[in-house]
Amino acid sequence: MDTPKIRLSKEEEALINRTDWILTKNHILQKVKQLFSNLQSRQHLILQGMPGIQPAIVNSSPKISKGENYNGLPWLVLDYPRLFEKESFCAIRTLFWWGNFFSTTLHLSGKYKIAGRQKIVGLFEELQQKKICICINTDQWEHHFGDDNYKAISRMGLAEFEEVTGRYSFIKLAKKTPLDQWNDAEIKLAEDFSHLTHFLRD
Repeated sequence: MDTPKIRLSKEEEALINRTDWILTKNHILQKVKQLFSNLQSRQHLILQGMPGIQPAIVNSSPKISKGENYNGLPWLVLDYPRLFEKESFCAIRTLFWWGNFFSTTLHLSGKYKIAGRQKIVGLFEELQQKKICICINTDQWEHHFGDDNYKAISRMGLAEFEEVTGRYSFIKLAKKTPLDQWNDAEIKLAEDFSHLTHFLRD
């Protein structure tokens, strides 16, 4: 049986004969990695200067990861702080998702969720004002801001918000920054990080 020919569109054919676009993409991703490295230095200083943060959180090892296929698109992630235990974890994740956004996410589960939940509920109005979103998805490893994954806390009442914080074994609070704010991204991401670290204080 003959197999069908794999054909390229004219646009695809033009792209495979060019190197500039893929080299430019690689150069941009290298700049994102450098931005995240600079950002992590800022984040460390923020945690060092904040009272009530456990040394294990401050001294946890940062990690920058990357991939090519989150919903078909390249991404980079900075995890700091980063405490992953068997049934509990505490992390603040900064994400660059090509063609979409930067985001900063506080991710708590297990004992860290139990310790932080009431503090999070108690700052409901502040979270509304800061335009923070909360994860409403059962899958804690999705990072997009679709309506089935995150909901703006400003669109919730206190009763609904409190119910969502207790619904799953985890809590995720997140804020996104548009990519067109690249020139100010390091400062904005550091500010978002600082807001979310308040929930890590004893």
